[in-house]
Amino acid sequence: QVQLVESGGGLVQPGGSLRLSCAASGRAFSTYTMGWFRQAPGKEREFVAAISRSGITTRYADSVKGRFTISRDNGKNTVYLQMNSLKPEDTAVYNCAAMAEGYRTTYAEDYDYWGQGTQVTVSS
Repeated sequence: QVQLVESGGGLVQPGGSLRLSCAASGRAFSTYTMGWFRQAPGKEREFVAAISRSGITTRYADSVKGRFTISRDNGKNTVYLQMNSLKPEDTAVYNCAAMAEGYRTTYAEDYDYWGQGTQVTVSS
């Protein structure tokens, strides 16, 4: 089992940057595919980014491609989401998630463990 705790959210102006962290406790962090999802008020949860167990392969939603970067440090049991050129439409609660098995990294229902989320607000 894995426990996930996100941090790094906050209020930022449009065009600004934030770096989210997701610290995992439990066993074998390196055996999980990790993902970031977000949910804005009144909207469905959406996929943001995912990273393979080794960190070699990444995938992004079209809406964040070129602006966000997902990375992981298996030695620190942590996955990161670097968010640059933030826009008001990036405002949401961001959750990290861990997938034990499978390959459908954009499907929230395929992830096994979730963090509690961190709020990101982009506003002037």
